[in-house]
Amino acid sequence: MSRSEDQRPSGRTTTQTSRRVAYETLRAVHESDAYANLFLPTAMQRAGLEGSDAALCTELTYGTLRREGTYDAVIALAADRDVRDIDPAVLDALRLGVHQLLSTRVASHAAVNESVELARSAAGRGAAGFVNAVLRRISRDTPGEWMMRVADTARSDDERLGLLFSHPVWVVRAFRRALAAEDRADELEALLTADNASPRVTMAALPGLADVPDDARRTPYSPFGFRAGGGDPDALIRASGGRLRVQDEGSQLAALALLAAQPIQQGERWLDLCAGPGGKTAVLAAEALAHRATLEANEISPARAGLVRRAIAGVPLEVTVTEEDGRVRAAESPGTYDRILVDAPCTGLGALRRRPEARWRKAPSDIPDLTSLQRELLSSAISALTPGGVVAYVTCSPHLAETSGVVAEVTREWGDAVEELSARDAVTAASVTDPGLLPQADGSGRAQLWPHRHNTDAMSISLLRRR
Repeated sequence: MSRSEDQRPSGRTTTQTSRRVAYETLRAVHESDAYANLFLPTAMQRAGLEGSDAALCTELTYGTLRREGTYDAVIALAADRDVRDIDPAVLDALRLGVHQLLSTRVASHAAVNESVELARSAAGRGAAGFVNAVLRRISRDTPGEWMMRVADTARSDDERLGLLFSHPVWVVRAFRRALAAEDRADELEALLTADNASPRVTMAALPGLADVPDDARRTPYSPFGFRAGGGDPDALIRASGGRLRVQDEGSQLAALALLAAQPIQQGERWLDLCAGPGGKTAVLAAEALAHRATLEANEISPARAGLVRRAIAGVPLEVTVTEEDGRVRAAESPGTYDRILVDAPCTGLGALRRRPEARWRKAPSDIPDLTSLQRELLSSAISALTPGGVVAYVTCSPHLAETSGVVAEVTREWGDAVEELSARDAVTAASVTDPGLLPQADGSGRAQLWPHRHNTDAMSISLLRRR
């Protein structure tokens, strides 16, 4: 439907538009490997969606992506065919309809009719009839009844959890092992549940440069973390010149842990080796300004390097941002830096609340290449430390191969030349209240944050000091 730029859809039309934009985002994610958190805001703005309509569109998009595995199992039962045999455009219309039927208060007739129209527009009358039949079949029974049927198809307990909580089985097993390393394997269902919950927007007031707004609620751990009292976070960010910013509390704590590892001396040199998109860089820049330290940043991706420059624009500190392979960048500066942050590329399994499509894009076969890169980045960073310098190795993943496995291999490589510090102590020292971080079975000092315990991403933090 065409309209002038100053017009906005109203009534039923806005609901239709919300569903259409959600559907377009699903198609972009599945067809073009788009990232929902980047595609959706632009699509909503282009469609003129605001307020409750934007909230509905966001819930339809992220809710469908989070529960995609479960919905596919329901669709397969209701359609009596493997979802791989269903046209992808039709399948996305079905997924969107199933989410509304099983997980929202949207009226059944509206969920069915609008999904049918999406399928008709994408694939014609025959597809519309198929979607109508499948969704009406699903609407006749309760969500609980469908979950029981889905569970009955599982061949193991991990597969049952994967189907019911919409996680690939290999991720379920990785989470189970990571929790077992803290003797907390019984928390697996709580973790899977937290992954499927919509996270609240967490923000940071850059230390020394901005104050937490009076109407905001402070987060429990970071001294400058908060949740806005209401309104548009983008408006707060713009008004502050970027000194108030959206940032997960776990990300804030990861940057602070590097600084709390040992007392800061005036004139230190710091390096953020894998800086994109720049949230942790901004925290480090603010702290460098306060402690009269210098900071450099590096990001191999030019696009993400641009995000880093924007993230630090509100900090009156000159920060050089280079665009090199982090391994090369560190090798070019042996024995130079007092503190280095290695926020390494990883599977992203710790941020599935915010990037739900990541669970469907990664596979166990990705792990060897990632851990090889992680080891090389961490080892190169150690070579760039001054004697007594500290590196924080951070991943937004709790997978043991990416966390304790990488650190163990690198410490074996360096032998007596490095020592591990207690990241748990550093995070606790940097926190306003004790986060209650649990010891690891391997005896390491690694700190592991969790969505179900700390309401943060599942951030892993390790600290190594060069002797």
